[in-house]
This record gives sequence, structure tokens and C-alpha cells, in this order.
Amino acid sequence: MLVVLASAAPVARSWSKEGHMMTCQIAQDLLEPDAAHAVRSLLPDDVGGDLSALCVWPDQVRHWYKYSWTGPLHFIDTPDKACSFDYSRDCHGPDGAKDMCVAGAIANFTSQLLHYKHGSADRKYNLTEALLFLSHFMGDVHQPMHVGFTSDQGGNSIDLRWFRHKSNLHHVWDREIIQTALAEFYDKDMDTFRKQLEHNLTKGTWSDDMSSWGDCEDLLSCPTKYAKESISLACKWAYNGVHEGETLSEDYFDSRLPIVSRRIAQGGVRLAMFLNRIFGHHNRDVAAPSWPHLQSDY
Repeated sequence: MLVVLASAAPVARSWSKEGHMMTCQIAQDLLEPDAAHAVRSLLPDDVGGDLSALCVWPDQVRHWYKYSWTGPLHFIDTPDKACSFDYSRDCHGPDGAKDMCVAGAIANFTSQLLHYKHGSADRKYNLTEALLFLSHFMGDVHQPMHVGFTSDQGGNSIDLRWFRHKSNLHHVWDREIIQTALAEFYDKDMDTFRKQLEHNLTKGTWSDDMSSWGDCEDLLSCPTKYAKESISLACKWAYNGVHEGETLSEDYFDSRLPIVSRRIAQGGVRLAMFLNRIFGHHNRDVAAPSWPHLQSDY
């Protein structure tokens, strides 16, 4: 049974609530009928079929004892300055356990959801939890600083100032850029921000590129592609030119907001692609392998 609390301990490694919600709203708006029906059937009744209402749930429960094992699944630590991701080298937990990173988690929960059959009571996995973890981790893998350098914990230990207040580089990418954009351009209205992103997908800045974002022959290997994109962006746009203790303000915000916006949108488009293939007729072409290292019911 899925237990949802309205509040939980704060976390430092995640898109802001708004970032995750926009990713899930964009995805749900792009679902085909079979996938939309499956998602609604897996969600608890009290959220009214709204996936975005629970897209932050994995952050809320990661500090609970039952879900403490999921902590390493939100990110990837890569060798300092390497600006690359190698699955066999980098996707492991603190104790060396294989597949314990955000790319491995996406593959794991995808493989679990491929066992979905509507109305089946004989389920090996908690597919509601699998849906929420997949949806959340698809957001995380698209946040560039979730694939960051080991020594600074993806920018968490690079202390600096964001305009007038204290922050750190990871937090800037998780939350500060999104919150500043909401305040300056969207009157703190997340729906207006999301609608702008969706306009850019259909008629605006990204309309010519959107069709290629969903290119993915093998659902279980595509998370590696997304992680490689993120570490490349982290090196080029997040770490580049940033020094401990400095103040980041207008120039950094103006040049990085387009990157953050695009990654939120890409996460939504790709989450929709995954869900459409998992729950639609496409899943006949996708294998459902055993994934022994991760279980949603540890």
C-alpha cells in the first residue's frame, strides 16, 4: 500500500517540487489512451488521476527507514573533471552494489512496469511505487547536477551566493533557477511556466527537435544516454567558470535558464515515451527482464 505524507524531511538532491511536477504534467499531457488509462488505474484514488501530485513522493520517503535504500538512486557520482559517464564504472552504491544509481533505477522500474496487466491481482511488484519512482527519476536524470563530480557531491559542497542569499551550486540547479524564473517571468504561477514549455515543444523553440528526443530503441539502455547528456551539460554550463564563495546572479541565470527549461521539457517528453511504450501496444517489442539488484519492496 502506498502511504503519502504532505510533508517530509528536506532534501538537497532533486529538481524543485515545481520542476518535478512540470516534468510529470508535460508527460501526462502526451500520453496515448492506453497509457493514460494505465497511469490513472495505478494512482491512488485521492489524487484524481494526476500523476504530478505524487512526482515528489520519492524525495519525501527517501529518509524513511523502509526506503533508505533508495537514496543513491537519485543521482550519479562521476570521476572529477572526467565529464563522462560510464555505467559499469559509475553506477553503483556507496557499498559497491551494482545498478544503484539513477540510470539503473530507471531501467529497474521500467522492467517492473513491463509486467503490468490491467486488472491483474497477481503482481510481483508494487507497480504504483514503480510508476512514481520511474516518473521521479526521469526528472532527476535530466537535472545536469544529478550527474556530477564525486568530490563535491554534484555541487552540493560548492558553497556560493545566489543573488543575495547563501546557496550551493547543486541547489542553484535544483531550485534557485526555477524559483527565480517563476518570480521574474511567471508571477509565481507554475502552470504558466509549464504552458510556456509546452508551447516551445509544439510551436516554439524546440518544435523542430522534439521528435528526436524520444528516439530510443532500447528502453533499458536509454537512461545511460540521458546521464551522458547531463554530465556533459554539467561540465559546460554548471561547473564552468564557477568558484567557491562567489556570487551568481543575472548573467548566470540568463544563460542557464534555457538549459534548465529544456531539460525539464525533455524529461517530460521522454517519460511520456517510456509510459506509452510500457503500457501501449509498443510493449510487445520490449523485453521484461529480471532486475535482481533493486526491488521497490525491500
